[in-house]
Amino acid sequence: MARWTVDEPTTLDFDGVVALRANIVAGSISILPSDDRPTLQVAEISGQPLEIVHEAGMLVLNHKSGGWDGVLKWLQNTRGRVAVTITVPPDCPVTLNLVTANAVVTGLTGRVSIKTASGDVTLDGVTGSIDANTAAGDIEAQGLAGTVAFKSVSGNLALAGGSLDRLTAHSVTGKVTTDVDLRTGGHAQVNTVSGEVTMRLPESTSAKVTLNSVTGRVDAAFPELTRQDRPMGKYITGTLNDGGASLAVNSVSGAITLLSRTDPEELT
Repeated sequence: MARWTVDEPTTLDFDGVVALRANIVAGSISILPSDDRPTLQVAEISGQPLEIVHEAGMLVLNHKSGGWDGVLKWLQNTRGRVAVTITVPPDCPVTLNLVTANAVVTGLTGRVSIKTASGDVTLDGVTGSIDANTAAGDIEAQGLAGTVAFKSVSGNLALAGGSLDRLTAHSVTGKVTTDVDLRTGGHAQVNTVSGEVTMRLPESTSAKVTLNSVTGRVDAAFPELTRQDRPMGKYITGTLNDGGASLAVNSVSGAITLLSRTDPEELT
């Protein structure tokens, strides 16, 4: 086992990394794919040091915050932060636990698991499974593939580009906005309390659709779908093409909007 305590800018490299776990209080962390030797670069650090452990291929980063009291002291010190960039193999599983720190993850094909209090997370070209839990931090992503599971209190989820096999999103007040393809046989389930949901799908999408809000507005741009307004809810249901996938959106008071976009081949 190799261990470092870092309190100044430094660069480390490793023989191999099979999994990464990072617990970051404040600052930023960027994770990039590389087929070269894995590296870790600390570009900025102030306040508490960073503890790094590398054992049997597992790379672990910890803020030495001294428990919850240490976290509170750190947050009271606005100068305490760390800026870290890590390169790992593309299929490396990654686990991030963030307080106020922001994260950027690009180009990975393995599992990415994220928990954040108020830090924002950007995902670019991640094609494995994504599991994101946030209190107030926002999750923004583009060029995704695979599966996405999202849970939020007030943080927002925004997905643009890519094609998903499965999307599950649960939010209290956070907004859910997506513009992605839903693959044949795929499934999308979105539930909010008061958070607005806006989704856009290609006109050629094949799916069984159910949209329901108890008191919120419900609209859909697909003429194949049927509207039903009842005393205890507004519904839009129906089947697009042969119904090869499924889409279900439910909200208590949030507005639900389903938009359509022209397929790329129709634009040429």
